[in-house]
Amino acid sequence: MSGRLDSAQPYVLGLFRIVVGLLFACHGAASLFGVLGGASGSGGTIDAGTWPGWYAAVIQLVGGGLVLLGLGTRTAALVSSGSMAYAYFKVHQPGALWPMENGGEASALFCWAFLLLVFTGSGAFGLDRLLTRRTSEREETAAERKTPVAA
Repeated sequence: MSGRLDSAQPYVLGLFRIVVGLLFACHGAASLFGVLGGASGSGGTIDAGTWPGWYAAVIQLVGGGLVLLGLGTRTAALVSSGSMAYAYFKVHQPGALWPMENGGEASALFCWAFLLLVFTGSGAFGLDRLLTRRTSEREETAAERKTPVAA
């Protein structure tokens, strides 16, 4: 049983990355463009340049999109995780200790999910893997051309 689960790991990790990235990008799009219920469900948007909300929304949209595509996954996930840690400790935690009490469940979960992706990478279906594969194929081809032919 364990062998079957291990063989599926890259695919499940890829699906996890896609779902987390999509949900995170949706939060950013809602805050920046007023779609999907808008900022805080009010239908509105966050004023451009306001600290920290607008910057958090940009990180959510861009970071979520990059994680969704699996492009620069580890870097985008690290920035996104840090953003959510900041959101939790500066916005939610002063209200109460536990996430259930202070409304910080989403921030805490996104923070830990992105931290997991920093260490695991993009899994299957990511553009990171496609680009890495193409780069390694080019390097192998170039190395083959450079090796002298024995007579």
